[in-house]
Amino acid sequence: MTGIMTGGCQCRRVRYTVRIADDEAYLCHCNYCRRATGGVSIAFKNVAQADVEWTTSPPDYYQSSPIAKRPFCATCGTPLGFQFLDSPNMDLTVGSFDDPSRFRPTSNFSIETALEAWMDVTHLPGKRLDEHAPAVDRWKKALGKLPD
Repeated sequence: MTGIMTGGCQCRRVRYTVRIADDEAYLCHCNYCRRATGGVSIAFKNVAQADVEWTTSPPDYYQSSPIAKRPFCATCGTPLGFQFLDSPNMDLTVGSFDDPSRFRPTSNFSIETALEAWMDVTHLPGKRLDEHAPAVDRWKKALGKLPD
């Protein structure tokens, strides 16, 4: 199942390739990750730093605590990962992969700070983008079609 995958930021200034050994990923619920991403949790794929190649511009980094830094794109703001300062591994954000569908969550980290109401949302109703006329109209006006 080992393979090379690609990813990067929303504006495509920062791009990467990475060797992936399996489909395991995890959710981090810590306060630092919530604040860094603006989300209720963040999905990460742990990889060896040596297996990551930044193929266009390298990412910018923010030292988010005394023990870690986070790669991101200073142009569009996309969070790209998390990295302990003393580790040979790093985490890439699952959402920054070009095809994140390969990954499956296998664990939760920092569960003591997890927001319980957000842990299981499968019971909530859902709506497709193409069913929301105001959004469809905006996209068609801007691009002539819905985004990929």
